[in-house]
Parts: sequence; C-alpha cells; structure tokens
Amino acid sequence: MRALRGATTVESDTEYAITAGVQELIGQMLDRNGVAVDDLISIVFTATDDLTAIFPATPARRMGLGSVPLLSARELSVPHGTPRCIRVLMHLTTERSSAELRHVYLEGARGLNDDLPV
Repeated sequence: MRALRGATTVESDTEYAITAGVQELIGQMLDRNGVAVDDLISIVFTATDDLTAIFPATPARRMGLGSVPLLSARELSVPHGTPRCIRVLMHLTTERSSAELRHVYLEGARGLNDDLPV
C-alpha cells in the first residue's frame, strides 16, 4: 500500500469551480501514476474554511469513483494558509516504491510541498 498526495486551489467557492478543480486534480493524480480505479483503497479530501459550496468528495463520485471510500474533512485554519485550497490523500495498492510515485500540486498549491517528487 502507498499514498499519493495532491492539492489544488480554486478561483471561487462555487460548485462549478470546486468540481472542476477536484476532477482535474484526481484525473492528473491517476494519469501521472498509472493508477486504475481498482487500485484505489480510499481517498481523503480536505478543504479550507472558505470552501463550502460542495463536499470535495462529490465531484470524485461523479467521475466514477463511487465504489471507493471517500471522506471530506476540514483543513486546519492557520494564519497565512493557502486560501480556497483542496488537498487529497489517496491510498492505493501498488508494487512501486514511494520514490516512483508522483504527487500532484496544481494552481496556487504549486510549491506547497517542494520536498516531494512531482
């Protein structure tokens, strides 16, 4: 079992913006790492306090991940945190090492984790 991390930001607190951001992020996490839906164990989403229009897990369900356990949670509110940010922790089965996996950071979330391979 391994875990992939990812994050993105969205322009506004709307269902459309959050859906587009989540679906792009999840799509890139799966594509860049050659992960199939059957490889997924679970996905945890967090969103900052300024995002309330829709649960981040809902767009993932809409893109065909309804059989995967999904959880939406609130990101910690810290001073100078990245606004309108959605983070993802994706658990999967794979034979690859952690060093072979590519974490995905998009939009205003680029650079959040410069210590990880992207």
